[in-house]
Amino acid sequence: MKRIHIVGRKNSGKTTLIVDLVEHLTARGLQVGTIKHTHHHHELDTPGKDSHRHREAGSAVVGILSPGMTAVFQPTHHGEASRYAMMSPLFAACDLVLVEGDLQTKAPKVEVWRSALSNPPIAAEDSSVAAVITDDAASVCVPLWKRSEIAVIANGILQTANVN
Repeated sequence: MKRIHIVGRKNSGKTTLIVDLVEHLTARGLQVGTIKHTHHHHELDTPGKDSHRHREAGSAVVGILSPGMTAVFQPTHHGEASRYAMMSPLFAACDLVLVEGDLQTKAPKVEVWRSALSNPPIAAEDSSVAAVITDDAASVCVPLWKRSEIAVIANGILQTANVN
């Protein structure tokens, strides 16, 4: 799975950028998948529903199939590498997977940054960030991609993720 992580502080514009990138890249004919990473524990299934009851009873994996959507709930007790490896077959048809968040990953990362948030770019402290996406001036030692230039960002992301 070729993936790149879009990282940044809260309210930096990560979700909006991912939506713009998905629209742009799919218009170019690419198959793009997305994953939302969170470090908070969220119950993704609905307590009390059948699928949740199945899992609570001990089912290792619970699937839900409906005419318009499929979902799989699987507990994760593994490290980062195995979680992404576990999801990899589900994204096999994708040319690129954009992951929102996960600063701890060893996969390629680019940062969305806005000076209005009054925090320095993560890239100023974290050498694993490959580029900063911003329309503001930033003092970093990585490339700056203008947020307003989605085609330039898309090309940079494709190159960083080694997507041909």
